[in-house]
Amino acid sequence: MIMNDFQKIFKDKILLAPMEDVTEPPFRLICKKLGADITYTEFISSDGLIRDARKARNKLFYYKEEKPVGIQIFGKDAEVVSEAAMIAETAEPDFIDINCGCWVKDVALKGAGAGFLKDIPGMKNLAESVLKSVKLPVTLKTRLGWDEKSIVIVEVAKIMEDIGIQALTVHCRIRGQGNKGEADWSWVKKIKDSGINIPIILNGNIKTPEDVKFVFDNYQPDAVMIGQAAITNPWIFRQTKYFLENGVNEVVPTLKERINTCLEHLKLAVEFKGEKYGVLEFRKHYSGYLREFSNISQIRLELMKFGEYAPIEERLIKFREEFCNE
Repeated sequence: MIMNDFQKIFKDKILLAPMEDVTEPPFRLICKKLGADITYTEFISSDGLIRDARKARNKLFYYKEEKPVGIQIFGKDAEVVSEAAMIAETAEPDFIDINCGCWVKDVALKGAGAGFLKDIPGMKNLAESVLKSVKLPVTLKTRLGWDEKSIVIVEVAKIMEDIGIQALTVHCRIRGQGNKGEADWSWVKKIKDSGINIPIILNGNIKTPEDVKFVFDNYQPDAVMIGQAAITNPWIFRQTKYFLENGVNEVVPTLKERINTCLEHLKLAVEFKGEKYGVLEFRKHYSGYLREFSNISQIRLELMKFGEYAPIEERLIKFREEFCNE
């Protein structure tokens, strides 16, 4: 099988993983500017989309600068997910991604997400139904298996390729691990060695540029997806590309760059969500932007007290001037 033009967009790329309550449009745009090649929306409830729930509909938004971008949807019922895929298609992303890997109880134990790892025929039926419903390319994300005794990823990869899925993301943990513990990246090489030709995207426990180089060199994924490591270090995409090209680590971002990027991100969040919720929900990002510098805990505590953008901007600028001698 020869890769088509769509599949080639994944070759040797570094992707930002879809993460609930993290990969909102402002964060994705920051990561894109810092080197992420492809972004994904947070996973979106198919039931929410067809009910026209505001929260689900809002998740369809993306900045044009993000492209190529995928909209990820999840659900249990094939008919519902297919209808949701058609709604998602109207937002004109580059592709639709089906989530068959979410491990949380409220999803997996109800038969959606990673729950499909206990129902491979159901996963196949779901994917086929979506493929028939939309014109856009369809990709799928899943895990190695439900538990250690049921590693089914090679079988799943073959099925997905056969029915027309355009790329497969493999989170290299079992469902029971959640996002904890070591990922077994070697399964990606096993998938490739089995004769699979569609792009295989490796995900799970990628923490550093060295990790990315190691998996590219040893397990031959077509692309690597970074998740949790990007939350506290959105520069990881730029750093990874620098390391892959030069074999040495890029100089870490200065405090000035961290503060400037933090302000840019916060401004985007306020524009996207409004001042009240933009400021409130941004608080989870301070520790990441300001980590590794002295006296950060005190500054972070100060910032957490503010409910408006202006005093946060003022305090961060003052902090920048104090420590950067501007």
